[in-house]
Amino acid sequence: MISKLLPKKHGALLRVVGIAVVTAVMLLGTAMCAPAEVPEEVPEGAVLAIEHFSVIEGTTWSGAHDRAGKRIAEKYPNVEYVYREEVGPDLTNPYAEEMIADGADIVIGNAEFMGMPLKDIADKYPDVYFGSIIASDLTTKRNFIRLFPRQYQALYLEGLIAGALTETGNIGIVSAFPSVQVIRRQNGFILGVQDAAALLNKDVNIYVKYVGDWYLPTEERDIAETLITQYDVDVLTQQTDSGSPLDVATEQGIWFVGKDMDIVGFYGWSDTDTVAVSFDTRWEVLYNYMLSEFLAGEENPTTVLYLGMDSSMVLADGTEVPTVDIMNDNKVGVDAISPAASPLIPDEIVQLVKDRRDQMMAGEWDPFTELAFVSNGTGLALEGTPIPAAGTTVKAAGETPTDEWLLSQFNFDVEGVTILE
Repeated sequence: MISKLLPKKHGALLRVVGIAVVTAVMLLGTAMCAPAEVPEEVPEGAVLAIEHFSVIEGTTWSGAHDRAGKRIAEKYPNVEYVYREEVGPDLTNPYAEEMIADGADIVIGNAEFMGMPLKDIADKYPDVYFGSIIASDLTTKRNFIRLFPRQYQALYLEGLIAGALTETGNIGIVSAFPSVQVIRRQNGFILGVQDAAALLNKDVNIYVKYVGDWYLPTEERDIAETLITQYDVDVLTQQTDSGSPLDVATEQGIWFVGKDMDIVGFYGWSDTDTVAVSFDTRWEVLYNYMLSEFLAGEENPTTVLYLGMDSSMVLADGTEVPTVDIMNDNKVGVDAISPAASPLIPDEIVQLVKDRRDQMMAGEWDPFTELAFVSNGTGLALEGTPIPAAGTTVKAAGETPTDEWLLSQFNFDVEGVTILE
């Protein structure tokens, strides 16, 4: 069941007979969760409540979270999804407590800035799981869980495609603002572009210009137009949330690379004549992990979830989805490459996309392990973590960075990007 206004838990929540069977199904549906011991008494069902920081309609970020909640509810008849939209940090806890009073068992803040207040009420509700997206803060409590997908893996694949597609040698990113989350995602894309450029022996420039926030449609449009008209960009992507950069790419007849969702297949935004590929985030894989531990009665759940392409779940229709993937017009993998773009991409790049995707899904390869991190000298200075000087090799190829470092300290752009004022 899916509700915007939360009904009372008793009587409204659908139940199933034999929670042990349900729990077993849940554990099969998630990639990593395996509680050591299931108590004799476990919850009969659950209400998953998501607080969305923005509107849902017309946004890729909250839209993906909303789709995840719906998919969870569709899969499990004893689970209900409820939500609130446009929740700011001052409303996070009041809304959360209203929903808990009405039966919510798991409460998620879908952005860090408005999800972090949930930690302040976590002790008050020891039987509730709270969750917040990670931007750079890694604060946790026993029942305050932090989560983020390894989107950089799919962004690396997008970068391979973008690097092969550009004819002018100029790629633009309309970006929100410097933060560890934004920089980490951009770096995954940049490394993919650079690998494609090296393989094809071509020079590629990557330009990033910041808007100042996640959702500023007018400003995003202006920056997209600037990148095209002043910097001769012929492949455009974004680290913002409105559809304005895509609109500009469509109008100007250049390639666009999407984020967070299959913007053609799920939203019908533009078409594959403009959208070369998107990356699609399945937040439901992370929610499924949390839910499986909750239904198993786990009193000490996993508090940091950082799942990637080697983690997956099976949806109600039988489709298995990894946490992130490249996707376009409801197709995945190399089939997601636009049929109009595919003939323009050399076979060796298409094969590399296929091979790297297969390897990441098998957990055998990762761009942030295999590739070196050389600082561009730009980024975001953090307390105790200054931006490394330009040309500094912060991490050598083949070394595996810790999850903590990637999530909270990866504060510099990799070498080879131009940050525009």
